Amino acid sequence: MAGRRIMLELVSLLVICISQTSHGFTLFSSLNRTLAVDSSATAGQVLKAGEDTITVTWAYKGTDDSSYKTVEIHLCYAPISQKDRGWRRTADNLEKDKTCPLLVVASPYSPSSRNGSFVWLVEEDVPPATYFIRAYALDAGSHRLGYGQTTDDEKATNLFEVVAVTGRHASLAIASACFSAFSVVSFAGLLAAEKIGGKTM
Repeated sequence: MAGRRIMLELVSLLVICISQTSHGFTLFSSLNRTLAVDSSATAGQVLKAGEDTITVTWAYKGTDDSSYKTVEIHLCYAPISQKDRGWRRTADNLEKDKTCPLLVVASPYSPSSRNGSFVWLVEEDVPPATYFIRAYALDAGSHRLGYGQTTDDEKATNLFEVVAVTGRHASLAIASACFSAFSVVSFAGLLAAEKIGGKTM
């Protein structure tokens, strides 16, 4: 009896998985970790948006890449930057997952080289947060088949931070000071001209 119940549960699970696949859903838990991903961003490093760059490298480490057509590199929120932020939540269904919304680059996959690299300037509009990097391998229909990331399964290692640049450049500060000085001189000149004009009348 117990064996029959287990068999029915397995069949039900299989039907659910097939149903999800037929509707275009991909579960992160169903993906194999077939890509080795590394980056120049070291653990604990603080990067400035709009100024610093990250070099991302990846390599295929599986046995069958015949369906791979594209590799996408994503910037992903670490758990500490997801806490109390529902719009960044992690979900096993990749259609609902908000862990990695920031696409860095999408590159064609080359079966001959099976690896790639990309230098990315951290864009100014990247939200300040703690991140890691994940790569997805996609087929011709843009379905995700495999992945790799710069952190462990718990997303607790090799995390880095991105901060906004709040300081102004020296040239901007000098231009601002010059404009302010010119405004003061102009205002003083207008007052003097009015006084002289008043006396002559």
